[in-house]
Amino acid sequence: MDFTPENGTITMFSTTWCGYCNRLKKQLDAQGIGYTEINIEEVEGTAELVEQLNGGNQTVPTVLFPDGSAATNPSLAEVKSRLAA
Repeated sequence: MDFTPENGTITMFSTTWCGYCNRLKKQLDAQGIGYTEINIEEVEGTAELVEQLNGGNQTVPTVLFPDGSAATNPSLAEVKSRLAA
């Protein structure tokens, strides 16, 4: 399954209990940045994908960008910068 987002948006892998995920979602909402949230505890295969992107760790939020690159727990500034590139 391909989780690569459309231009100008991100895919965020998260969990319901992740404080960093909730903070980033609030910041994205405030800035009007679109995202698709995928709960790695509910969507089969995504926990393994996050592990692959993070050297074996299920670290969230893991963000996927339209160019196929990923970032672990990025700041809002990093997300904005990478979407503008």
